[in-house]
Amino acid sequence: MPSFDLVSKTDMMEMKNALQMAQKEVGSRYDFKGADVGFELKEDKAIELRAPDEYKIKAALDIFRNQMVKRNIGQRCIDPQKIEPSGNRMLKQIINIKNGIDKEKAKTINKIIKDSGLKVQSSILDDKIRITGKKIDDLQEAFHMLRTNKDVDIELQMENMKRD
Repeated sequence: MPSFDLVSKTDMMEMKNALQMAQKEVGSRYDFKGADVGFELKEDKAIELRAPDEYKIKAALDIFRNQMVKRNIGQRCIDPQKIEPSGNRMLKQIINIKNGIDKEKAKTINKIIKDSGLKVQSSILDDKIRITGKKIDDLQEAFHMLRTNKDVDIELQMENMKRD
């Protein structure tokens, strides 16, 4: 039977490139002139954004999101936290990078698939979900349904598509 693995992976090389380009754009923009605005990648799990005021943090995050779009990185793979003071009259915002499908999200995805009425089965395998069905069209329809579902707040990719 045809099957594929549903995974949630972030291409860290592209993420680093987007981060560098966002830092470069922030450095060259007039409204950031003389301001200490910076991005710092923390162990491939989070990004720390520093700026002197809330406007500059929001503008820098918007620049970063635009760079992500240019590099085909989905917006659902980041999770910006609340803005908080970091001392020395500076503010910071932690932006978590989502990787993998946790158990709770996998259960939600399984429930969505079962409730959809499509003729596919799903099973949880560590940090991915295997979806099998008799027709490839059903598998593609299930994948499209999951990518557009509002309850699935992570970026999803199709991996290991097998045709029998």
